[in-house]
Amino acid sequence: MNRLHEESSLYLRQHASNPVHWQPWDQAALDSARASGRPILLSIGYSACHWCHVMAHESFEDEATAEMMNRLFVNIKVDREERPDLDRIYQLSHQLLTGRGGGWPLTVFLDPAELVPFFAGTYFPRDRRYGMPAFRDVLTAIDQWFRDHSDKRAEQAAQLRAALESIQQGKAAADGIADEQSARQLFRRASEAALARFDPVQGGFGGAPRFPQAPLLEAVALLANEEAAEGLGQALQFTLERMARSGLRDHLDGGFFRYCVDEGWTIPHFEKMLYDNAMLLPLYAEAAARWDNPMLAAAATGIAEWLESAMRQPSGGYAASIDADADGEEGGFHVWSVDEIDGCLAGPVLGLFKRAYGLDQPPNFEGHSWHLQRRADTGELCRESGRNEAEVEAALAEGRLALLEKRRSRVHPTLDDKQLTSWNALLAGGFVRAARALQREDWLDRAEEVFAFIRRELWRNGGLLAVYNGGEARFAAYLDDYAWLLDALLDYLAARWDPSWLEFAVELAEALLTRFEDPNKGGFFFSDAAVDVPITRSMLHQDDATPSGNGIASMALNRLGRLLGNAHYTAAAERCLARGLPQLQESPLGHATLLRALHDAVQPPPKLVLAGTDPQALQLIKRRVAARYRLDCYLLGEKTDGLPGMLSEFCTERPVTAWLCRGTQCLPPVHSEEELDHLMSDAEK
Repeated sequence: MNRLHEESSLYLRQHASNPVHWQPWDQAALDSARASGRPILLSIGYSACHWCHVMAHESFEDEATAEMMNRLFVNIKVDREERPDLDRIYQLSHQLLTGRGGGWPLTVFLDPAELVPFFAGTYFPRDRRYGMPAFRDVLTAIDQWFRDHSDKRAEQAAQLRAALESIQQGKAAADGIADEQSARQLFRRASEAALARFDPVQGGFGGAPRFPQAPLLEAVALLANEEAAEGLGQALQFTLERMARSGLRDHLDGGFFRYCVDEGWTIPHFEKMLYDNAMLLPLYAEAAARWDNPMLAAAATGIAEWLESAMRQPSGGYAASIDADADGEEGGFHVWSVDEIDGCLAGPVLGLFKRAYGLDQPPNFEGHSWHLQRRADTGELCRESGRNEAEVEAALAEGRLALLEKRRSRVHPTLDDKQLTSWNALLAGGFVRAARALQREDWLDRAEEVFAFIRRELWRNGGLLAVYNGGEARFAAYLDDYAWLLDALLDYLAARWDPSWLEFAVELAEALLTRFEDPNKGGFFFSDAAVDVPITRSMLHQDDATPSGNGIASMALNRLGRLLGNAHYTAAAERCLARGLPQLQESPLGHATLLRALHDAVQPPPKLVLAGTDPQALQLIKRRVAARYRLDCYLLGEKTDGLPGMLSEFCTERPVTAWLCRGTQCLPPVHSEEELDHLMSDAEK
């Protein structure tokens, strides 16, 4: 029977009425497979995935297909957002078995005894098409091969297991992290590679399909400060502008879609993911401040408003995703016919809006509808209409609001309201950085609410849980949960000091080291040491759509170690970098977050610590310093006794005292803004 009815995952419950006898990944399902001797058909996906819905409709809702699946296999469904550990090992298995990258839905056939896959694919159609076999033909062939080739199956399983274990071990760790000269050469190579991949016509760093590539953009933003990176800053600014004008962005509510299918960023797959928007928010806000760019600031504000209106939950956490499909149709919620536009808008607003968003051009969605993208900028519209900038922007805002109201009456795509610790941690850090860049105290408040939600609902007995859904916290958390949350907390402490959050950060760091570090070779496994995972524990240094947990862990531990003067943390960060350095040297852009971690290790930004008895003067200095210099600034206030590590040494009875430090070495303190300016100027020489 189908056992998914009582699961909290929306994705699993979406398959609870299938005639397939789906089971969740649990001991009962694994025991059933081993007892029966039948192979496991493992299907991994997520609720916002369009092709997951297609395969479900074509095959899993089909009685004949379900009968075959139930007779020949033990069928297990996994939500990849709840169990990224399973998804990662079986995606890698797919790559080894097929020689191609994977995706979702992931369809893997496992030996029931060892849980090692012997065949893998992604989407299979019900009938033969797209050059792909029919799913029922695949099932028949897999069953026959499994029964007839037990010897070959065991041999292949041993080879695959050995290959997976070898990949997880990686190359031998470097003797240490690179010296500054070697690191600079690596940064130069990465800058040159990024510029070589830059598309000067459409923006972005690579071809279709067009993903935001936020971890890569973060590295580009950092490398653009390097002397050898001429042109990289302009490439980043152009890319962010192009993305903000394109079909990747929802121009009515401000959120960004997961990716566009074409070179020109025109038509997206219409799902919206929390993690994309969490990472794009600070990128846009910091770029807006860097170049004083109103378009980029508007994009950042739009993301924050969408998060608030569409994703924020009563718990204080944020939902995972919004589906690509609505009422069984992909994109139907978002696209427009000319009759709908004419019915919503009138007068000068209609003409301006059509010109601005490409509605005066041929339909761009399947030959009959329009997906909005910004085609004419405000300056062009002013010249053509004879109106000033304020009038044009007001007319466009009126048009967007009218279409948004009309869209609210449509059948909405499904919201997956489960709250993931990792993605919420990314968002909290994004809110903090965006708040610092654009001076938005309310975004700092949002970040603190996320921290409070995680500590209240997902922190249990000295460890994190990964998923909060239906009032229940489940699954031991993963490396990303700990690393991203620790990093976000350190950002928050630099923006708004609070000793209670420092205490939580220290607890997180200790748990991270205990649960995830490889004590022999350095680096961090993806899964908790206490969790039983199939085949082998993963250790990944490269980025995917989100930043590498190892890269973020290294940066966060280095920052915490420098803040507290604690070599325990900095040594772990160095071991992690040394473990990943050979891979980083082979492919700098594929390991963009680890590249940032190396930059932070060999060229740590200055740290300014403020303490004293005059809170107003201290706040004024902090605001001015933060606006002028790239550094971490911690305003400790009057009481520093009882703080951990070297923080307790920053004590003073003067109104204002400032210590400028690099790493754990601090210059003699100064006591006035003028002295601090001299100190900062000397430090920048």
